[in-house]
Amino acid sequence: MSYTFSKVVDASFDDAIDRVTQCLSEEGFGVLTTIDVSATLKKKLDVDFPRYIILGACNPQYAYKALQAEDKIGVMLPCNVIVQERADGEVEVSAVDPIASMQAIDNPSLGEIAETVQKKLQSVINSL
Repeated sequence: MSYTFSKVVDASFDDAIDRVTQCLSEEGFGVLTTIDVSATLKKKLDVDFPRYIILGACNPQYAYKALQAEDKIGVMLPCNVIVQERADGEVEVSAVDPIASMQAIDNPSLGEIAETVQKKLQSVINSL
């Protein structure tokens, strides 16, 4: 089972971030964190790395339900979405598949929440 949904988008890197953020919002997600992996690697290791941003997306309604179902689920939140510049210059957007990441947890009610969030994240990627 793949652990992500991905799509190459016809957009500049910055436009892709804007589009992803807008599509996430339309599905009820906010972006809690933005991690610039490229800048961090440059600062900490003095290495060059293609543009790579991690967006920590959270749908509060489903995060709350998940936390009620499983109190330690916070270690797997938020749902990460990456925007990366590929070697060929294209921009790819990928989102975590919450079903794949939740497989290790034996909690049927959490599985139902993961299925709903999976559909929402798939919708985000498909709409780009």
